[in-house]
Amino acid sequence: MYKISFQNLTAKIVAVGAILSASSLWAEPQHGIAMYGAPQLPPDFVSLPYANPDAPTGGKIVTGELGSYDSLNPLILKGTAPWQLRSLAYESLMGRNWDEPFALYGLLAESIETGPNREWVEFTLRPEARFSDGAPVTVEDVMWSYEILGTKGHPRYRGLWGQIESMEQTGDRSVRFTFNVDNPELALIVGWRPILQKAQWDGLDFENSSLDLVPISSAPYVIGDYEAGRYVELTRNPDYWGKDLPFRNGTDNLDTIRLEFFADDTALFEAFKSGIINTIRETNAEKWKTQYDFPAVRNGDIVLSEVGHQRPTGITGFVMNMRQPEFADWRVREAMIHAFNFEYINDTLTGGAQPRITSYFGNSQLGMREGPAEGLVKDLLTPFADDLLPGALEGYTLPVSDGTARNRKNLAKAIDLMAEAGWTVQDGVMKNAEGEPFVFEILLQQGQGENVTMAEIFIRALERMGITAVVNMIDPAQYKERTTRFDFQMTAYRRGMSLSPGNEQFGYWGIDSADQEGSMNWMGVKSPAVDAMINALLGAETRDGFLAATRALDRVLTTGRYVIPVQDRYAVSRIAHAKELTYPDTLPIYGDWLGFQPDVWWWEDK
Repeated sequence: MYKISFQNLTAKIVAVGAILSASSLWAEPQHGIAMYGAPQLPPDFVSLPYANPDAPTGGKIVTGELGSYDSLNPLILKGTAPWQLRSLAYESLMGRNWDEPFALYGLLAESIETGPNREWVEFTLRPEARFSDGAPVTVEDVMWSYEILGTKGHPRYRGLWGQIESMEQTGDRSVRFTFNVDNPELALIVGWRPILQKAQWDGLDFENSSLDLVPISSAPYVIGDYEAGRYVELTRNPDYWGKDLPFRNGTDNLDTIRLEFFADDTALFEAFKSGIINTIRETNAEKWKTQYDFPAVRNGDIVLSEVGHQRPTGITGFVMNMRQPEFADWRVREAMIHAFNFEYINDTLTGGAQPRITSYFGNSQLGMREGPAEGLVKDLLTPFADDLLPGALEGYTLPVSDGTARNRKNLAKAIDLMAEAGWTVQDGVMKNAEGEPFVFEILLQQGQGENVTMAEIFIRALERMGITAVVNMIDPAQYKERTTRFDFQMTAYRRGMSLSPGNEQFGYWGIDSADQEGSMNWMGVKSPAVDAMINALLGAETRDGFLAATRALDRVLTTGRYVIPVQDRYAVSRIAHAKELTYPDTLPIYGDWLGFQPDVWWWEDK
């Protein structure tokens, strides 16, 4: 059977769009904070709107993960840690409501207060807040956490530290951060950093930790058991300090969360069919339609659920590294997009059932509109007209093939583009003026079967252009090391987008992140227009200004031709799960995102 959960969520986004001046809202401590206007939930809210306050506790969820891990510390650059540990094993001063584009509510902190222009923010800790060993969460722990993450943590945490002018204890349970830049989002970013226990790390090398230390944190779950590279099991802490908080009401219902690791997606799927894991997300519409008809589904032991959302598509595809000379020229990147026969590939893999990603913020109000830039969007882009690539102002659409394997028209266009960039076919081989052949590597992580299939079809098309491309499959540890150092020419890439883009955009494609190892700017974007659009969305004082800046950013990124977009695997979340695993009827606007599974799911014997 199918349990289908779609709902019209637009009204919730529009409701949050009433923009008020921040200076009128924060004259005294508050229970929450929103990027624009007041937070949606009142001070006396009883639970998050998509949580079930009456959900029972108990049961176990077992997920399947591709690859391996060699660290339990997701907060540093070294090693590979299960990504879920950041949200499951740590708490922050504030917690996210995933039914609002960007609002935070008190978690470790009982209140938040800001200056009239958000030039500073102050948090007051809850007196009952405790780590899993029973020790209180103190201001000293908070201040140490920000300093260690800002100086020794993963690069994604270090940018904030440079924007903090001072950090001071202002009371027994209160701490104030004062900023050295005019950036109203910083008040929210500070509230969403993980808080660690300082005493656990005394005398230890934080940035080089791996499996030698199980983190002590204040979160509802603790790591109970693990075996390197095979599984991690987290158990619900019966003495969790915050179990009676309204923010936690109806969340963290499952007793056990177990992450099982597999070498490839075939092994993972077989593990699900045999009951080793009891939930799986399927991103291939054709596979969902044709391969989920095994006995456990037919007899009702497995439920097939489809969960809708209104968040942006993000970008998924094959990223081209502009640091490498092969892809420095935009015409070469455009040629690759023409040579990538999406319609044929999509039909081969999904029966043509999944739409293509057309821009970074597609499927949402934040995405660029068809046709020429107009109004505020045009006003923002015009000063950069001489530097923008074709299509940013005039309008841009991805090439569409005839759906056949030959893709003659688009390949001919690709060859013309290569010639414009100085590459011509000589004796059947694509070469430059110096006679050097166009050869590149597509770097992929082991176990990514669908990406391999797409790459192989792509390679056959490139061969008809005289281009040699090879797939190099490497293990997860090597893959992380090479992508961290930007040591690739082309590779698979995924970057999800939220309804509240902000400072993180600099880390994704800002100029400063292009040379920062470990950043998500894998393509190596160094565009003044991109940075200007990010600054515009950060400084927007009205919702119209925010929308215009984001749509303008979308145009610059999309027409940069940095990624060959593939099908939108996440337009709808397809989750197959044990019938006992249950989720609320009310969905957050983000759908199946952080804060959904396993956070608000529960086990119900049926």
